[in-house]
Amino acid sequence: MDNLPSASATDSRNPQETLQTIDDWQVLSPIAILYFTASVFKHMFGNLIYLIPALAVSYKSVLEHPFIWLPSILVAFALLTLFAFVSFKVYRYRLTADNIEIRSGIFSKKYLNLPFSRVQNVKIEQPLYYRLTGHACLQLDTAGSAKNEAKLVAIKLEFAQQLKTRIQSQVQNNTIETNQENDCANGKEQPGQSADSAVTKETLLNTRKLSDLVIHGITSNRIWILLGGLAPFYDNIFDSVGEWLNSLGIDFTELFSLQTHSLLEVGLFALSLTMLVMLVLVSFSVVGAIVGFYGYTLSKLDDKYIRRSGLFTKHEVSMGLSRLQMIVQKQDWLDVLLKRINLQFEQNNSFGKNQSLSATSSKIIVPSIKPHECQALIDDAYPDNSLNTLVCNDGFEPISKRFILRNILLVLMPLWLIATSITLLNDRLMIAALVSILFVGLCGLVVLRWKRWGIARDQNFIYLRKGLIGVDYYCFPTYKLQQTQFKQNLLMKKRQLATVKFVLASGSLKVPMITEKLAYKLIDEGLYKVESCQQSWM
Repeated sequence: MDNLPSASATDSRNPQETLQTIDDWQVLSPIAILYFTASVFKHMFGNLIYLIPALAVSYKSVLEHPFIWLPSILVAFALLTLFAFVSFKVYRYRLTADNIEIRSGIFSKKYLNLPFSRVQNVKIEQPLYYRLTGHACLQLDTAGSAKNEAKLVAIKLEFAQQLKTRIQSQVQNNTIETNQENDCANGKEQPGQSADSAVTKETLLNTRKLSDLVIHGITSNRIWILLGGLAPFYDNIFDSVGEWLNSLGIDFTELFSLQTHSLLEVGLFALSLTMLVMLVLVSFSVVGAIVGFYGYTLSKLDDKYIRRSGLFTKHEVSMGLSRLQMIVQKQDWLDVLLKRINLQFEQNNSFGKNQSLSATSSKIIVPSIKPHECQALIDDAYPDNSLNTLVCNDGFEPISKRFILRNILLVLMPLWLIATSITLLNDRLMIAALVSILFVGLCGLVVLRWKRWGIARDQNFIYLRKGLIGVDYYCFPTYKLQQTQFKQNLLMKKRQLATVKFVLASGSLKVPMITEKLAYKLIDEGLYKVESCQQSWM
């Protein structure tokens, strides 16, 4: 066979030709330096969160000595840029008929040989700085650890699309062959149809408008993440804002003075200020939702779901239906009020705590959809599911009411007694009253938590319901179970209660304090389904 040309030559040739050849180790296009530079700086700024406490304490002294920190920052940036350049120089890859090999690493050399048959998810990213040149990044995720991921950077978009099609076709062929072998073993007749005999078109399932993304930004939790990150700088922010308002002729001290204004006026001023601050914070969250989900489309080609979105960096994620482990329907309290749902298609998540950011963003999420749209997508993936019927008829079996007693009597009440005793001994009646109010509020949340928790099942699926003020629903095929756990302490055994934990490739789900009889029944039925079903969980 002819040798595969280098990346620069590859750009001028038909990508289909390059897919049919075997070549020596290839270098990336020089534009890949931009990707490595952006990755290095992104990693560096991502770790700055660990320096926030130190910066909050010593930033004034740092600013007073610019002749020390300014050259240090410039030297650090120069070293990081050099590191990105060397990373580009040592990166090599080559393609064979059924696998990809990658060599990378500066100080720690890495070699990856990834067969296409092990690829779980194929993702195409096109950052803003690659759009003018028509390049993209191809991310290949496996069912193993994050160390077994493969990423080709700065390859032509057309080449990436064709390589993705080739990988998915090979995975589909392997799946069909496996199913045929299982059918033969079970004595079933073969239809005699190959994977390439039927050609289907991509079907558009769902799109998101700009108004939907605005709603998603308002209802998401990005606001509280931002508030938590700014916590060490609250005093400095308030001082700076106060000085800026004073320069505009607005005096906060006079504005909130009870000597010059009535209590009602001060309360209205405080409420207006709070709403203004929340409006600013919500705007950040909305911008984040638009950047991440702009141009959102969810399509289906054969048995593959394809998600495309992104304002600056375009993402394309493909996931085969066989890889789908669980469907999650999430509603926060604002989603409940606005009658919106965030739907997630969960696939293999065995990366655990070491999961990379790219793998995390490979989830298929449909943000802020209406209930009928949500149910249509769930029915498309799992036609035999009974989730909607269970939700409408409240067909979930609740957990034991002893969940309430355990959390209130053994957790909250001791803390409340200690806190109130200390405050009363020190004649802090107001603080004791506030602690008691907080205790009552937490007890109410425990009751809500108990009310939300429930479990249901049918012939093919297990359904879980949980939440606090909002409500989440989980639906997964029983044969996808990887492991079940039965937990029971002495007190639970006395009351014939138990906790069941379901472990899937996408994560684990726990149902606490259900009846012992139901727990055994769930485990027995689940294990029987796994043993008797010939379908692959992957």
